[in-house]
Formats: sequence, C-alpha cells, structure tokens
Amino acid sequence: MKRPVAYIAGTGHAVPRRIVTNADIAAMGVDTNDEWIIERTGIRQRHIAGEGETLTSIAAEAARQAMDRAGVTPGEVDIIILGTASPDHLLPATAVEVQTALGCARAAAFDLSAACSGWLYSTIVAEALIANGSANTVLVIGAERLSGIVDWTDRNTCIVFGDGAGATVMRRSETGQRGVLSHFMRSDGALAELLWRPAGGGVLPFSPETFEKRQHYVQMSGREVFKHAVRSMAEATDRALDAARLTAADVDLLIPHQANIRIIDATAKHAGISMEKVFVNVDRFGNTSAASIPIALDDAVRQGVVKEGMTVLFAAFGAGFTWGSLVVRF
Repeated sequence: MKRPVAYIAGTGHAVPRRIVTNADIAAMGVDTNDEWIIERTGIRQRHIAGEGETLTSIAAEAARQAMDRAGVTPGEVDIIILGTASPDHLLPATAVEVQTALGCARAAAFDLSAACSGWLYSTIVAEALIANGSANTVLVIGAERLSGIVDWTDRNTCIVFGDGAGATVMRRSETGQRGVLSHFMRSDGALAELLWRPAGGGVLPFSPETFEKRQHYVQMSGREVFKHAVRSMAEATDRALDAARLTAADVDLLIPHQANIRIIDATAKHAGISMEKVFVNVDRFGNTSAASIPIALDDAVRQGVVKEGMTVLFAAFGAGFTWGSLVVRF
C-alpha cells in the first residue's frame, strides 16, 4: 500500500432552494408517477435551480464551505479544478468564474469534462499535481446545473437528474497517515451516443434545426447505460481495492455515484459490501452527475457517518463513457 501524499481536508455542498418531487414532474404532464420513478430509480425528489442560481453561484457556495472546514483562505488555494458537464458558458471555463467569486486570485483554474466521473477524475488529477510538487492546496469541485440541458418532456431523463455542487479541499499529507491510497480511471468513447448531448459543439452547432429536433438536450438510452454502468463500476471497485492491497472487508464505507438505487445495489453486491456500509442519498438529490459523490461525501460527513480513520471507497460511471474509483483513508 502506498503512502498517501494528499488528503481531503474539508468538504462542502450546496443545492438550489427549489425542490421538485416526483408528483411535481407528473403534474407537468410527463407520463410518469411517484411509484414508477421510485421503483426504477429510488429518487423521490431533486433540487432544481431557479432565477439567479447559476452553476458558478452554487459551486462557489459549496467551495466556501469546504474551505472553511479545511481552514483554508482564498490566497492559499493553488489550483481549482471544476468537474462539470453543464458549464455556465462554453467559453470561458466556469472554474475561472468560481475563482473570481471566491477571490482566489493566485490560483490556476480549469474545467474537467468527464460527466458523472468529473469529481473523481478531478480528484485524481489534484492528487497528481500535489504529488509532483505543482501544488500544496487544490480545490476540487463537482457541480452541475443539468436542469438547463434536460428535456422536461422526456421521462427517460427529466425524472433522473438534479442540480447541485459538492466541493473538497485537497492538501499535501505531511504525516502520510491519511489520504488517497489508490485510484483507477478508464473510458470508452465508442459508446458515446448512448448518453450524450448531440448539439452545441463545433460538429453540430446550435441552430433552429437542432432546437426543433431537441438535439440541444441530453439524450440517454437508459437500459444500455444501466448495463454498462453496473459492469464498469464493478471493474472500478475491483481495481482500486487491488491497487490498495485491500479487500471488501477493509472498507468501512462505500460512497458510489448516486445514479439510481439499482446501480448502487448492484455495485455493492459485486464488491461484497453490505448495503449497511453504503451511503445513499439519491432519494433526496437525484442524479447530480459530477456533483453526486462530493454531495454524498459532505452529507455523510455532516451526519457523522464518515469518521477519522475510516477507509472509504468511491466509484463513479458517466457519459463518455467514463468510470473510475478511489480508496481514501480519512
């Protein structure tokens, strides 16, 4: 097992004020109901951004909380990495807008696009930057405002996704007693069209035609995504545990991407971890993509579920496809 070089020093999360329940979605005219959504996803409600609630504002609030808990001032932040698939603008990166909102004037800032794996990928990059001496303190954020790119007439997607942000502060580990023990990440672009947003880039710019065809919205082949998610997250948990030279018995808590309860359950079963040791909050937040794991982590910290000395396994899967895992000692 390697000696940790970076640890999570503080966590935070923020969500929009408005809560949209399953009944609210049915009332919009979508062909669905509360029982149907809960049975297939485990989701009961999600937070949806309203006027004035931008990705920048939500991400900055989560970051402030994480910085406060870590005892880090804006001037101490060396780098800001923002994992997101729903930036405020295509140019510039939302990370630089968050940087300005926080007053982290000396930090470098950039976005990382890996969909639901965004925070996990960003954390792996942050650890590498700390390990090679490029930074001592890195602010890692996973944030999404998916409500703006979801078709609210499509029950395949609108019932699943929510808005929110989670943040973590990573710092150099001086003692090597806690921190990242192992990580794994992989991708497969051959399957991109199973979960994608066709329009908006250089290949298919926004146009009256793309709007008419609703190609500016997220499109998902739910059954196919489910199969690949279960298989990929299973691989991810195996690889991270092997790299850390640990077994399922050594894991105190599993915090998976909160995609839906069936994927979470299948991932836990494959890893050999009982659901009593799995943190789940998909019922209250829905699938917040890159924000999912850091929101769940901060939620678990606030509830006292994550304690000093615990070994926590994280696993994620997202559009791309991308997937990965982390083992962290707290």
